[in-house]
Amino acid sequence: MDGSRRTFTPERATEIQWTLGADIAMAFDHVVAGGADEATARDALERTMRWLERCRMRHAELTASHDSQTLWPILQGGAHVQLRTEGLRRILDLGDWTGLAIGGLSVGEPKAVMYDMLERLEPKLPALPRYLMGVGFPEDLVAAVARGVDLFDCVAPTRNGRNGSAFTPDGPVNIRNAEHREDPRPLDATCDCETCTTFSRGYLRHLFMAEELLGLRLLSLHNVRYLIRLAETMRAAIRRNAFGPWAAEWRRRYLHTGSA
Repeated sequence: MDGSRRTFTPERATEIQWTLGADIAMAFDHVVAGGADEATARDALERTMRWLERCRMRHAELTASHDSQTLWPILQGGAHVQLRTEGLRRILDLGDWTGLAIGGLSVGEPKAVMYDMLERLEPKLPALPRYLMGVGFPEDLVAAVARGVDLFDCVAPTRNGRNGSAFTPDGPVNIRNAEHREDPRPLDATCDCETCTTFSRGYLRHLFMAEELLGLRLLSLHNVRYLIRLAETMRAAIRRNAFGPWAAEWRRRYLHTGSA
């Protein structure tokens, strides 16, 4: 805010999350760009492991008298499976965890690389909640769930919404396109969000063309709801033991293809 320098340490990161009252605190980690070479990824992994130990110690001090928060480690290692495998072993050797985050993916590498890494890691991961950090496009959620991931977070739904892109069952819709100028339909007739049950595509386009902030909010609201509904649908398909067929049909409609 004022241009001054601030020092951000693993201890301070842990303290801030404790003060905020987060149910799950994340360890402080070092993320490298997609495509980083092995030496760079190794350096980040070693730093992440050192910071994890410091976070764990400070978290234990904070929760000694009031155990109301859990700490999750973040697995780094870039696109190098041997580093990821080593990092996972070292994390599990530190003790029992209630969940595990996978970081450093979806940071510039091709999606095929991310999917391949998840496939390689899945058999090695313990039976804990698995959190893939920074991933939030619908096609990536479906692909990652197929590869054993449980939790996600991302700016994608709100960032895309602010830029006029809405998630729908038939793929993304650019609400700025002229074809929506007088369209009376909702963004998604199957969606129960306030945007879809109240406003037409034509009105939403008008908001964006008039640079009204309400448009940004309404598309962001819809995109978040879309992802929540997508997760609910995936969960139901898993419980029916029908995720594979459901995912193939979903991809066919959303991506206009039946491939994995």
